[in-house]
Amino acid sequence: MASKKKVVITCAVTGAIHTPSMSPYLPVTADEIADAAIAAAQAGAAVLHLHARDPVNGKPSQDPDLFRPFLERIKSSTDAIVNITTGGSPHMTVEERMRPAMTFKPELASLNMGSMNFGLFPMLQRFTHFEHQWEREHLENSRDLIFKNTYKDIEAILKQGTQNGTRFEFECYDISHLYNLAHFVDRGLVESPPFIQSVFGILGGIGPHPEDLMHMRRTADRLFGDHYEWSILGAGRNQIALATIGAAMGANVRVGLEDSLWIGPGQLASSNAQQVERIRIVLEALNLEVATPDEARSMLQLKGADKVSF
Repeated sequence: MASKKKVVITCAVTGAIHTPSMSPYLPVTADEIADAAIAAAQAGAAVLHLHARDPVNGKPSQDPDLFRPFLERIKSSTDAIVNITTGGSPHMTVEERMRPAMTFKPELASLNMGSMNFGLFPMLQRFTHFEHQWEREHLENSRDLIFKNTYKDIEAILKQGTQNGTRFEFECYDISHLYNLAHFVDRGLVESPPFIQSVFGILGGIGPHPEDLMHMRRTADRLFGDHYEWSILGAGRNQIALATIGAAMGANVRVGLEDSLWIGPGQLASSNAQQVERIRIVLEALNLEVATPDEARSMLQLKGADKVSF
């Protein structure tokens, strides 16, 4: 992969993995999500990866009406790139997961590149008190859960997104997902350069060891040469460590409370912006420059914020 002069920071603001009882800082309402996203952008995030939640109980939701208020606020307050999830939650149908991205036609949307086990139940060992019944069920039910992303599903999302001018953050949780992406590139359904988000440390996917990161990079280099944009997502305590290794190797980086609730051992992050600020310090210590939103748009070849439907 070609060396980089600018590093794109993505911030995943709330996600669908963690539950409200795990951290008082996890954004739930539309105002909280908007405030967190805007602060992350001000701290240096060029891309904001967004999910929505039911404002009453914090349960993940793909209802477009829950996205609209914070999308409008974010767009009016920052020029950061909005990235809307099509992953939603593993507990949702593919059709449900696609609704927000197809409604709002963002510049960028996430796309999971293969079906997989998605084990969240180990978090029950760390967290034992839950305010809402759905939270414990959400974690416990992942013992018997397949996160469905078939070739048919991926093809449908690709075709619909491309018709809307949306490009994708390809979330690759394992080596096979890179091969799946190469399959769609070979078929002409993915425009070059693909934006590959390598995900490490989710039970059911590739592990968080530095050798796992190296294996992902070697495989991506073999499949895509220097015609791809690479980014690193480390789950939990691996967030900053793996992002640092990746950045030193030429990768973009992703942080945010979707991926990790922590800022240090046993210390909850007080905000998404705090994590953005931390990785920015690391990048600057490595003499790397942080990409602005417009620089990120150019790198990822996006259509522009004036061509979205929100």
